[in-house]
Amino acid sequence: MSPETHRPNTKVRIRFSKLGKIRFTSHRDVARIWERALRRATVPVAYTEGFSPHPKLSFGLALSTGHESLGEYLDVDIAAAAAASVDIQELPARLDPCLPIGLDVQAAAEIEPGTPSLQQAVTSCTWHIEVNGLGPAELADRVSRCLERDSLVVTRERKGHEVTDDLRPAILTLTTEATAVTAELATQPRGVRPIELVALLATEAGDELAEGRVRRLHQWLSIDGARTEPLPLPSAATSRPPTQRDLSDVRPTGAECSAVPTG
Repeated sequence: MSPETHRPNTKVRIRFSKLGKIRFTSHRDVARIWERALRRATVPVAYTEGFSPHPKLSFGLALSTGHESLGEYLDVDIAAAAAASVDIQELPARLDPCLPIGLDVQAAAEIEPGTPSLQQAVTSCTWHIEVNGLGPAELADRVSRCLERDSLVVTRERKGHEVTDDLRPAILTLTTEATAVTAELATQPRGVRPIELVALLATEAGDELAEGRVRRLHQWLSIDGARTEPLPLPSAATSRPPTQRDLSDVRPTGAECSAVPTG
């Protein structure tokens, strides 16, 4: 067997945002959108072997339908035989026109073989959560009372069974601004979802509150005691709120997906 057979694939991590109307697209549908975009941009993605091969893509933590994000991640295996033809620095410009409005590629970089999967590596996420049903002063009071508690025990369902969890250790930071909170919530060993945090704030007074707009701001790794993002946002990239043009269903004139030769 020739040495070519044993050459490893090149692993690339892609960072992208999900803003505007596309937030109502499910995680599974976003995965399909990415498969299609990679094909349209003629990126030579590696495929699994076997009777039903599929592209070697690995997504980070699933984002709930209806939530936005300033930093989502996708790991892609580039086929070893064609890896030399791919300019990784040019991938954002190559992929962006092939994606629908609201999914914007911010960065791409090669990662080392054996890098832990995003599912395993991300230890916490920072969220901006609008809370409907409270004024600024009352929300600040609820947050203060929540943080003063030693434990916040809830009953929730896991794999068809009711389990009791203490969510207080998973609330790492929690601050308010007007009628919204910014929270860093742990993902391991037991995570807290934004909707669960809002429910905890409601139970402080026994009323009902609802999520407004929810946006994931950061996903965090812990490496040698230091907190970092899976792929930091380059200074040239932007992570602004969506404009009215972003919320439309048409890309600006001139942004067309064109096939790029791969060698």
